[in-house]
Amino acid sequence: MKVWKHFCTITNHKLLVMKGCFRLGLYKQGLLHDMSKYGPTEFLPGCKFYQGTMSPNNAERRAKGYSAAWLHHKGRNKHHLEYWIDYPSGNKDGEKKAMTGMKMPVRYVVEMFVDRVCASKNYQKEKYTDSSALIYYNNSKDHYLIHPDTRVLLEYMLEMLSKKGEKETFSFIKNEILKDKVPYERTELEIRKHAL
Repeated sequence: MKVWKHFCTITNHKLLVMKGCFRLGLYKQGLLHDMSKYGPTEFLPGCKFYQGTMSPNNAERRAKGYSAAWLHHKGRNKHHLEYWIDYPSGNKDGEKKAMTGMKMPVRYVVEMFVDRVCASKNYQKEKYTDSSALIYYNNSKDHYLIHPDTRVLLEYMLEMLSKKGEKETFSFIKNEILKDKVPYERTELEIRKHAL
């Protein structure tokens, strides 16, 4: 068990996310981000399956066929798209109800963006670039159950970071996205994406 290494990894990540959230004025989210990782349900498997280069949830999943730590984590942290998977409303009785991604509140989409950027920084260290989080996202996005508007907003921020850098992207998020100056809808964001 790698208790100290796991503690340092999750704490470094938490501090990076806190710093990013504070830059955006999301103080409460920055303070509370990933607190569930310090409880025994997530912390102990994290120590046991610690890798140092990726989430221990992946190693637990390979060993057991599922990750109990991840199932616990995603159900308690609103910045994960998996928290927002539900049955759609408006279905009539007797209709099949496929699970789908619900539209996430903007502040949690922004925290998800910061989380992905900081996870890339934490695991890639000196190999990190402003494109790292976008590359990681693109490698796994095909299996996500995510609301189309949420997907476009997240991709917009990741692509902006990749093309324009952290300073400009964080400024845009703080002064435009979080102040509702950018429509949170697919069509408008897709048009804007092409202008990046």
